[in-house]
This record gives sequence, C-alpha cells and structure tokens, in this order.
Amino acid sequence: MECMSRVLHWGSVFAARLPQRDWTCRLAGLSLRASSTETAPHTPGMEYQDAICTLNTLQTNASALEQVRRERCNPQVQLQAMRGFLERAGITVEELDHLNIIHVTGTKGKGSTCAFTEQILRSYGFCTGFYSSPHLVQVRERIRINGQPIGKELFTKYFWQVYGRLYETKDAHGGTMPAYFRFLTILAFHVFLQEKVDLAVIEVGIGGAYDCTNIIRRPWVCGISSLGIDHTQILGDTTEKIAWQKGGIFKSGVPAFTVKQPEEAMAVLKDRAKEISCPLWVCPELEDYKADCGPLHLGLAGKHQRSNASLALQLSHTWLQKRCLPDQSFPSTHFDNTSILQATPFKPTPIMVKGLAETEWHGRNQTLKHGAVTYFLDGAHTMRSMQACLQWFTETAAQHERNASGPVTRVLLFNATGERDSAAMLKLLVPCHFDFAVFCPNITEAITSCNADQQNFNVSVENMLTRCLDNERSWRLHHSLGDNQGTQLLIEGGLPLISEKKADTLVFPCILSALQWITQGRDAVLAAKGVLAVKPNIAAKAALLRSAAEIHVLITGSLHLVGGALKHLDPESSK
Repeated sequence: MECMSRVLHWGSVFAARLPQRDWTCRLAGLSLRASSTETAPHTPGMEYQDAICTLNTLQTNASALEQVRRERCNPQVQLQAMRGFLERAGITVEELDHLNIIHVTGTKGKGSTCAFTEQILRSYGFCTGFYSSPHLVQVRERIRINGQPIGKELFTKYFWQVYGRLYETKDAHGGTMPAYFRFLTILAFHVFLQEKVDLAVIEVGIGGAYDCTNIIRRPWVCGISSLGIDHTQILGDTTEKIAWQKGGIFKSGVPAFTVKQPEEAMAVLKDRAKEISCPLWVCPELEDYKADCGPLHLGLAGKHQRSNASLALQLSHTWLQKRCLPDQSFPSTHFDNTSILQATPFKPTPIMVKGLAETEWHGRNQTLKHGAVTYFLDGAHTMRSMQACLQWFTETAAQHERNASGPVTRVLLFNATGERDSAAMLKLLVPCHFDFAVFCPNITEAITSCNADQQNFNVSVENMLTRCLDNERSWRLHHSLGDNQGTQLLIEGGLPLISEKKADTLVFPCILSALQWITQGRDAVLAAKGVLAVKPNIAAKAALLRSAAEIHVLITGSLHLVGGALKHLDPESSK
C-alpha cells in the first residue's frame, strides 16, 4: 500500500493500475500480473520503492516469455535488440570495452566463482563492480560496488536516468521497453561506467550465447563453472546442448578457463573454443596451489566450492597479469586450438589467500543460529547442486547436533519453481530423516505491506500453491505415506494452509507463516513480528518442536525461497 500511494501521488498513469496494484501490495505478491504495463516517467522526488514498483512493470508475462524462447533460435535478433536498448539508454558497446570485464557462466557455482574473484581483486585495492542474479532480498544486491549493494539513493538516481531515456524513446521504437533482466543489465553497465570501476565481474543470467550480458565484446577473461541440466526449455535438454550455450561467451583471443566437466560437455566446449579461436584452459585442483600458509581456507562452506575457488584464482590471476603486465604477451595469443590446455597451478599471493578466506555469498551453504533454532540455507535448485547441498548439510548439521544440549528436531522447508524436477530433488533429501517437511511458495508474507523487491508477476498464486501441494505429495510418496488426496487449502484470516491428514508434512501460504510455525516462538527475531494463531489441532502437532532442545531447519530448493527467509531472519538485509 505504501509504495502504491507514493506512485499514485506522482502520476495519473499509475492510477489506471490501482485495483491490481493495490491487491498486489495487500497480499505481498499474492496476485496475478496486472494487465497493463504502462507506467509514469520519472518525476523529481520519486523514491526507491517507486523505482522498484516501476521496475516490476518490466517483468515478463507468460506469453512474452514464450516469444523470448522462440526468438532464442536467432541470437542476432536477441543481441541486436539488446544493442538497441543499450544505445537508447545512452551507452555504446564500445564503452563496455573500458570496464575490463570478467565474464562468468555455468550451471552451478558461477555466482560463488564471481564472489571469490571479486573479493580477491578488491583485496588488491581495485574498485570493483559486480553484477549477479537473482537477488535474495533487495534488487540492489544485483549491482555491487566494492562488494556492497549500491545504496538506495544511488540506485534510485541511476534507475531514473536509464528508465527515463528508454521511456522517452519508446514511442519511436514501437513502444518497446526492455524486459526486467535486460533493464537491470543495462542499469548495471550504466552504474559501473558512471562510478568508474576498475573492473566489472559479470555473471551470465541464463546460458551464455543468447544471454543479454553477451553484448560484451571484449572481456579480459572468461570463466565457465560446473555444467549440468537446468533451464531446459531455453537451453536444451542435454549436457551437450547446454555446454554449447555456455561456450557462447567465448571471444576470439580472450583467455577462458573452465573446471573439470563431464566428458561430453568438455568435448563441446573444446569445439566451441576452436570455432571461436578462444584459448581454453582447465583449472587444476585447489590442492595443487601451494601457498605459504598451507591448505587454502575458503570463506564459503562446502567441498564443491573448491573448484569454484580454483576457477576464481585463474580468472583473477589472468586479469592481474593483463592489468599489471600490459606489455607482456599473455600465452593466449599463442595457443594450440586443437586441444584444451591444462592451467598451471601457481603460488597464491597472501592477498589471494586473504580474498578466498574472506569471501561471503549469502544464501549458499549459509548457517544462521538464532538461539535454539539453527537455519541451514542453500539455494540449490538443480540435481547436482542439491547433491552438493545434501553433502554440506549432512556434515554441518551433524557437527551442530554433536554440540546440542539435548534432542534435536529436524525440519525441511522446501520449494521449487519452474520446470525443475522437485520430486527428484526431494528424493535426495529423504535420507536426512526430517521430523517435518514444510512447503510454501516464494511469497514472503501475506500482510498489508508492499514487498516490491520480491514481487513476481510471472507465475500465478494458484500455480505456486499447486506446486507446493505437488511437492508435498512427492515427499509423502517417497516416504510411502500414500497420495494425500485429502489435503485441503484452508485459508482463514491469513492462517496457514495445513495438511490435516499427517503430522509430518505441512503446507503454508507464505514464508513467514511457515517459519513462525516451525520455530514456535523460539526465535526472537520472528517472535517480534507477532504471534501466529493456529487451530488447537495444528498447535498440538508442534509438540515435538516445542520440546526439542534445538530445532535445525534446512531451507532449500529455490534461491527465491532462501531470499524470502533471509528477509525475515536477517532484518539488516532489508535496510
């Protein structure tokens, strides 16, 4: 409501969208996309939430998404459109050459790789820009300067500069405006240019070849993290097809590095590198780097982060060579393009060692302890990432349980979106022996406030809730509990949607209601948001949670779910 009232104050155009937007703010995302995408140009005095509400009008509806999928068969159409939007915003592709870009793609670990790389180079004293996706709590997280999300004032200032230029020129271009991710990519480039960063670490959105970040012509170095199956409707349903897409970020003469890949994926990357005349190296194991301090310590938990760290070392080392030794010919200009080269492990400098150890990347193998409740958060959403999550959680939770003062109750909070095989991911989690499996959509809370940063108009509430019930049914089938045909959606004054039949699975309408039921008032941060009132029979099911010495909660399946949870568990993240 608050964000809507400000927008209404500034423009009559927004008033046409009042019924839908008012409903959106009351339910904090529990609405269908408004039919109109018209919005008002910037008026001096408009604030951060006004910018976010306007940004959300650029989210793509289902029919437009289908059009994007059809257009992906023609990369020139995609990149030409991006070039046009970029120029309308007052930026040329030639200007991007001056950002000294590190371009990174992959299925799993590309964000962590970027985080390691950015931290290392920032530790050297360089002013860094970092563009990543998705955000966890606030959109500003996607665009970082020196490791920190740009401030609300800076975001607002630059948002209206870019949006204004695009809005003013849309009539001359058939009324077109860039979609959400395209706009944020353009905004990131604008911010980095205006703030005069020394380098920009750019994480690919989806794929590589047709991704709008691939408008970059001359990165200094490219990286490909671990490959797997994801976004099959866009990228293809085989590892080979996905590898072809990822290899699309290769540029002629620009050094590229990858971690060890499945044989079929590596063969495709080799062919792509040869076709583009791009020198490609495979990173060594992290143990092969011999530092004076002994084994390298990583700020990010999980054994799978070791390959990401090795890739980051090669990317940062290569960037530093070009920056600090510009007159020396890098080996990339003399390479044998008939084979993939093995990158040489080097002795990491103390600054590199420090950078690896100090890297933070929230929502990935993250542990938060709030009194008797410990949260294990990981945005795993593919089979391979869920396997890595499982390994991390099994080891980390066991350590916490050994130190517990008494019985521990384990709870799974899960959601998955899109085309992902949630049933297969849930099957992996069955051996963890959770006492409760709780499901909810990626809706932060169902109260009269506007969480514009986390609104998603691409999926209807009905579809989100249906997916939650499907996930619950899969869990029950994995446990041989039978198909719960009796599950009912009970909505009474914002109370949770509860599966009445079995005590071990529950379905809630939002993340806050799920967290409050799981913690039973034992997390002071959540308790401060009010007491959740439930029916007596539902309260009785929580006896195990109330009597346990500690509650351990694994939150996984979706980065958006993890982000919604962090909004409530880490109030500082919303400031």
